[in-house]
Amino acid sequence: MTEDVLEDIVLAIPLPALMVDQTERIIAANTDATSLLGQNIVGRHFATILRQPQVLDAIEQSLTSRSAKNARHLSNDGAQDTTYTVECRYMNGVASEGAVMVTFQDTTHLEHASQMRRDFVANVSHELRTPLTALMGFIETLRGPARDDPAARDRFLKIMADEANRMNRLVGDLLSLNRVESEERVRPKQQLELTGLLQSTINSLRPLAEDAGVVLSLDVKNGPLSVTGDSDQLRQVFTNLIENGIKYGASGGSVTVRVLPADRDPAMRGAAVRIQFIDKGPGIDAVHLPRLTERFYRADSHRSRQLGGTGLGLAIVKHIVNRHRGRLRVESELGKGSVFTVILPR
Repeated sequence: MTEDVLEDIVLAIPLPALMVDQTERIIAANTDATSLLGQNIVGRHFATILRQPQVLDAIEQSLTSRSAKNARHLSNDGAQDTTYTVECRYMNGVASEGAVMVTFQDTTHLEHASQMRRDFVANVSHELRTPLTALMGFIETLRGPARDDPAARDRFLKIMADEANRMNRLVGDLLSLNRVESEERVRPKQQLELTGLLQSTINSLRPLAEDAGVVLSLDVKNGPLSVTGDSDQLRQVFTNLIENGIKYGASGGSVTVRVLPADRDPAMRGAAVRIQFIDKGPGIDAVHLPRLTERFYRADSHRSRQLGGTGLGLAIVKHIVNRHRGRLRVESELGKGSVFTVILPR
């Protein structure tokens, strides 16, 4: 096989790929391989380029045994750590005594998915274990020391009911998140009137706001606005964001929902409407803002649990907004309240 044909074969492979002959030197490499490993690698000993022991061993064993080997190669693209699966395949008839084709397949997304799955299971287990432990403890107490104490029994039963409700909310949010994720790629087609949906949501939450001493208001400068969306899911988004404003921003005394339509919104590059949920509460530290929509992430874990939060609300909001091809923006400053903005295309 001529060098030109060998080079054409390596260049045609849609992965980073290089060829190592029996002299242990790289005799060919495609553009993706040089982007990953560096320029001017052809002609050099592979050990000076690939310095990770697992990869070196796989290539050496493949050259010696003339069989297939694989390994993992760890790298960094400047923004994050990356993981590659390295496949070594021996090829007869290449160079004078055969050579090994080495390819690198990026499996970073699989590693991230696996880590997310492990984190998710760990978080769910933790969130369920706490109320379950409390329930088991109170049941044991009611069966023993507090059996004949009516006051203690009533107090413990109330706490048990609260913990059971917390578990019920968590399971409900998990089912809701699963349903939203399964529909995320299916774009809604229903035409709905946005102002009426917002007013209906606010009316349903007024009792909660009054109990917390919060004034709810809707600020709409234009008439009725029509958008394409799923009314149940958008109501869930609005309910979640208004409830958060009431619970976490109650010290500010007010939550305002402001509707701002635009013929051309820079975030959507077209006609859109911005729905802002504004509270005057204590605000959120900027360090927490990038992670607010992660599952089970809480800026204030203790307070969130006290208020009945499951840590999944904003994750659900994010997925619903994504399904509607919209955007979610969060602005906050300690001591100056928060503004959650949902941008929907029109």
